Amino acid sequence: MKGGGGGGGGGGGGGKRRWKVLVIGVMVLVILSMLVPLAFLLGLHNTFHSPGLVTVKPSSPYESFSRINATKHSQRDLSDRVDQVLQKLNPVLPKKTDINAGSKDMNRTIIRDSKKQGLPVSPAVVANPSPANKTKTEVAFKGVQPAIVSVDESQRTCQVKYGSYCLWREENKEPMKDAKVKHMKDLLFVARAYYPSIAKMPSQNKLTRDMKQNIQEFERILSESSSDGDLPPQVDKKFQKMEAVISKAKSFPVDCNNVDKKLRQILDLTEDEASFHMKQSMFLYQLAVQTMPKSLHCLSMRLTVEHFKSGSVDNEDSETFSDPSLLHFVIISDSMLASSVVINSTVVHARESKNLVFHVLTDEQNYFAMKQWFIRNPCKQAAIQVLNIEKLELDNSDMKKLSLPVEFRVSFTSGENSLASQGNSTHYLSLFSRTHYILPKIFSKLEKVVILDHDVVVQRDLSPLWEIDMEGKVNGAVKSCSVRLGQIKSLKKGSFDANACLWMSGLNVIDLARWRQLGVSETYQKFYKQMSGGGEPREAIALQASLLTFQDNVYALDDKWALSGLGYDYYINTERIKNAATLHYNGNMKPWLEMGIPQYKSYWRKHLNREDGFLSDCNVNP
Repeated sequence: MKGGGGGGGGGGGGGKRRWKVLVIGVMVLVILSMLVPLAFLLGLHNTFHSPGLVTVKPSSPYESFSRINATKHSQRDLSDRVDQVLQKLNPVLPKKTDINAGSKDMNRTIIRDSKKQGLPVSPAVVANPSPANKTKTEVAFKGVQPAIVSVDESQRTCQVKYGSYCLWREENKEPMKDAKVKHMKDLLFVARAYYPSIAKMPSQNKLTRDMKQNIQEFERILSESSSDGDLPPQVDKKFQKMEAVISKAKSFPVDCNNVDKKLRQILDLTEDEASFHMKQSMFLYQLAVQTMPKSLHCLSMRLTVEHFKSGSVDNEDSETFSDPSLLHFVIISDSMLASSVVINSTVVHARESKNLVFHVLTDEQNYFAMKQWFIRNPCKQAAIQVLNIEKLELDNSDMKKLSLPVEFRVSFTSGENSLASQGNSTHYLSLFSRTHYILPKIFSKLEKVVILDHDVVVQRDLSPLWEIDMEGKVNGAVKSCSVRLGQIKSLKKGSFDANACLWMSGLNVIDLARWRQLGVSETYQKFYKQMSGGGEPREAIALQASLLTFQDNVYALDDKWALSGLGYDYYINTERIKNAATLHYNGNMKPWLEMGIPQYKSYWRKHLNREDGFLSDCNVNP
């Protein structure tokens, strides 16, 4: 009995020991499970590295912030990374020496590759590039931020979006008057980014006070100053103090969230400001292009008053204006200066001016001023007839509204095409307007005329144009093969030959007899009515109707008869300009406007009669 009892006691003692060992093991595991996360929280994990971890340089300085926040580095590593990022942001935070050196570097254009467009040129036609081609000017960056493209304004690539406006802006760029003010704003943003982290350090009370004092001082100055001239004389010393404080603050570990937040604010504010100024400048540009300058309006009013005071007699019933044996030119214009230059340049280069007859078709608003101008400024022995379209006897009342030649802007946004090979990315196509289709009825006794746009300058005798055999064609024009019909998206495919070249207005030899025989005006009206009602813009309908009307009826003139592009292309060869018979200023930058391209204005100005007293009275100085 005793032996059995002793054996049972020994077995119970062994079971207790095994139970105690299990309890101790569980407690050790619990303690270890608590100590391991605590060790990682205390930063002990920095001594261990994953064998598969590879450090990748961020594609942008802004992406580095997200990588820093995502990876658990020590505070010292964070400070080093922040300093590296801030060094990459030197263009955003320019140095004081860069400000004093001038504003040239600060005015570099940064075009964001987004879907936002500027104000469109009306009417606009977008060319369709080949899908196999690749864009040269677009550079994509990986990361959260949208891609940006830095484009030098001296290159043609800036014409892709805004025509030649960016080039005009580069030619007329003025020095920045608020360079120092912008530099102060940049320094203020950086100081505000570092201040919250420095203020949490008890050992840096003096640096905190200095930063706060400099921030308040900069805020006070900026609240009273909008340009460099408004800054106080001691501003240079304040720059030095702020830069010294910021430099000292960079030596301490900072909270990246504050820096990230402030720098993103800089980015957002800069984007908003750039977008606002871009839209504003584009609006003002279009306003300057499409409205009559005050000086030209003054000239028109003065001439109109002078016409009624002088009591000029109309001589439009003269037989000279309907003699088919003479050389007749037709000009559709609402600008007396423009039409005057066309006539003067044609007469100066003509062998015999007595055989020249000019018919200027205008509206009632400019009719009397234009008549008085040519009475005061006759052109040798040439005959000039000014017609008021609103007083003509026409069947269709809609035709009594003056319509100038329509200019369509064709833009190539990417790819290797004929325009890109020439260095162009934008081209303006000038075609007939609705007024052109009533010319056979207005000049019913004439058989052949030459139509000149009012933005043309003549450099050679044009009388050989009447000797050209047009082989039964109606319209003699210079063709532009830099743009093919198949590249214009708005045209309905199948109606045109995709490889056909576009013909241009500006200089056109018109066989009125053949025009009447083929019923060209009626054909145009038929096409126009058929295409109307589909929701397309009127300009796009007129483009298609004009191209269909003259399909297979255009006689190609030699390229030397007309040179186009002087109203938008900055890079036309001087030798080509000298050899051209006529210069066509198609585009927005007309030579009589302030927006005109400076190097081409001299060809236009030398044919303007500046001796007229009204020009100086109204301060007209194209």
